[in-house]
Amino acid sequence: MTQRYIGKKHLNRAINEILSKPLHPEKQIVKFSVLRVPFFLEPHYDENKSFIETNRSRLVKKWGGEAGWERQKMAHNLKGRGEEAGIPHFNLDRLTSNTMASHRLIQYVGKHFGLAASERLYDCLNVYYFVEGHALNDRPRLAKVASEELKKVGHEMGEEEILLFLNSDEGREEIEKVLQTHTQLGIHSIPKFIIEGQTLIDGAAHWKHHVQIYREIESRGSVNGGPIFGEMLGVDAEIIERGSHEEPNEMYA
Repeated sequence: MTQRYIGKKHLNRAINEILSKPLHPEKQIVKFSVLRVPFFLEPHYDENKSFIETNRSRLVKKWGGEAGWERQKMAHNLKGRGEEAGIPHFNLDRLTSNTMASHRLIQYVGKHFGLAASERLYDCLNVYYFVEGHALNDRPRLAKVASEELKKVGHEMGEEEILLFLNSDEGREEIEKVLQTHTQLGIHSIPKFIIEGQTLIDGAAHWKHHVQIYREIESRGSVNGGPIFGEMLGVDAEIIERGSHEEPNEMYA
């Protein structure tokens, strides 16, 4: 899951590189539409519990003890890769939990306020979880953070309204359909990026690799496909067309 955060940082930097240095600014408008697709690392976690265990405990068990976990840390160098991507540190004792409610919230925000808002919230929740260590199923805390973040970008959704949504089942059916499709497509790990609905990039890819692919599309002057999960998630075509990123952001540089 840590690689998901690193991958998102590289994606943000690549998008910012393209938007801040367009090839043909005088005749071409460039923007991105990033559609977030849910994935569960621990689907068996109890949804009724705010958290299950620390990430440290989870990984020590997963890799057969402290020695196995240390070998994995050395092999993947997540700390070094995180620092390169602009992540100061990972909270190793962050609280793990079921993520259905937070996935539903991201999708809800995207459908009602647009992909720019859902991506802004997603970036906020990456810090909330990976750096600050809070559980994604701590619903009162999640509702407070989400409400505050949405207000920063001009959208009003109060804590009580968000908490009511989190405690409902709205959006569950769409996510469960997506999870079934993951299995059919052979997607068993994250992060993965699907570009133009056909080009698959592993989440460990460096931002410069993203830039190479986006420059090819920019040079071509057209996009040859759309998101394959948009209709399944119930996201309107107009929302996708509006996009998630159209101006450079210095925080991603």
